[in-house]
This record gives sequence, structure tokens and C-alpha cells, in this order.
Amino acid sequence: MAKNECWPPKVRYSLAAVMTLVFATSALAEIDGHGPDAWRVTGIASDDTLNVRMGPGTNYPVIEQFAHNERNLQQITCVPFYNAGHYTALTQAQIAALPQRWCLMRTAAMDRAGWVAQRFITPDQSGEVRAQAPSQGDNAAQDNAPQKDEDGFDDVVEDARVLVEMLYYHQIETDAAGGPGPLDPVNSSMYFTDEIVAWLKSGKVQAHPLFGAQDFDGLVQSPTPDPDRPMFRGMVTINVDFTNFGQPQRAVFYVRADPTKPGAPSRIFKVEHDGWSYP
Repeated sequence: MAKNECWPPKVRYSLAAVMTLVFATSALAEIDGHGPDAWRVTGIASDDTLNVRMGPGTNYPVIEQFAHNERNLQQITCVPFYNAGHYTALTQAQIAALPQRWCLMRTAAMDRAGWVAQRFITPDQSGEVRAQAPSQGDNAAQDNAPQKDEDGFDDVVEDARVLVEMLYYHQIETDAAGGPGPLDPVNSSMYFTDEIVAWLKSGKVQAHPLFGAQDFDGLVQSPTPDPDRPMFRGMVTINVDFTNFGQPQRAVFYVRADPTKPGAPSRIFKVEHDGWSYP
């Protein structure tokens, strides 16, 4: 890229790309109408049920139960209420202070409804349900306990996955509505280590770190932890599969805690595209 060219380069999305980027964390997508149509229960042992409460918290009484494999649930809303724009405007201290997220859910028949902790629900995609990591014992005592996600990875891996998910969501939202994107100096430190932030500012970037090209027109799949080695010695590996102008590609993000920042939040320190990497 010549030094007088603008960075980041203009990214072109097809309508399908915007509409099919579905996030496993419900808060970001359903607010603007892009979320999944159905949800299912995850992370509950086969001999247990998910508590459904009168309000968003364990201080509210249990009024219903969802089965450990309950499917085709509908999501009404979640609290705290925010979309990607709200989230990226928060400071790290404000994000850390947010309470656990709860969602108001109902069955398709609308015969049962109530609030559940968000980590116990996931998009109900077509096809077979993957093996889940069950919680132990009465989930009433587990509502606020740290849990593993549906693939058995711990909260560190899930934090890294959500970080990459937010990065792509922010990029798509920016290209659709304008404003500073996730690679802009005002926002990049929310996603990347200081070394990557400095590299983004250096003018040495030859292609878009999210797509490995200067232009993009295609479909993006939801980020997933690497199935073979999701975490090794504190480094989390997150894969993002996408098509660009009809060609299947993969971006690999390496994430670790950044002790130089308050609370040591997860930050991306390396990105790979088909054998070459940033920085």
C-alpha cells in the first residue's frame, strides 16, 4: 500500500455478509435484528434442569425450569442492555463493572417464560447438538458460578472468542454506518496489544488484518476456538472462517492476557492469514 493511501482500506460487504454474521453471545446481534431465531439450553447435566427465574438474578424466585436439552427457545431481551456501539464506548473499568448478563426467554409455545443466566443459552443452529460440558449438581447454586462454555473451554477461551467476535462486529457496523472502526487509533487498543496498535499506526500495513486483502465481499462465520489447541500456556487461538470474492479463507487470532493494562484484559497480539502473519 502506498503511504498516501487511506487506512483502513474500504471494505465492501454483500448484504448476505451483514445478515449472516451470527454471534453466540446474544447481546450484540439480536438488538439490531441480526440475531438467531431460536436458542437452546447448553452446559446443563442430563440429569438436571435450568432454573428459570422471575427476574434477572439469583435473588428472584425460580418460577419454571427448562430441560437440559431444551430447544427452539425465543429470546425477548437481555440485561444489561447494549449493542456493539454502546460496548465499544465503555472504558475497561466500566466493562469490568458490568453485572452478569441475564436473558428473558420463552418457549415457542409461550407456555413457559422467565430469566436465565446468558451463559446457559446458545444459538439453536440446524443439525446435531454438539457435546456439552455439563454443570454439576443443582444449577440453582450454579447460576453465578464460573462455567465452561458449550465446547468445554473455560472462561479465558470464551473471553478471547468474544473479543474477536466484537472486533468483526465493530468492523461490519462501522462499514454499514460509518464512524471510527476497530482499527482506528481511538479504538484499536480495545482489541490489540500496544505492539499491534503501533504497527497499525506505522503505515506498513499492506492488507486488512481481518480479511487479508484490501477489499472484501463475502460471508463471515462466527469465530471459534481452535479445536486442536484452544489454549496453550496462556495463549488462546481463535479461528475465523470466511469467503472473500468466493474464495474460502481463514484468519487465525492469537490472544493472551495483557498485564500492561488494568485487570490484564484479553488482547490480540498476532494475526495469521494463510501462512503469513501480522505483524
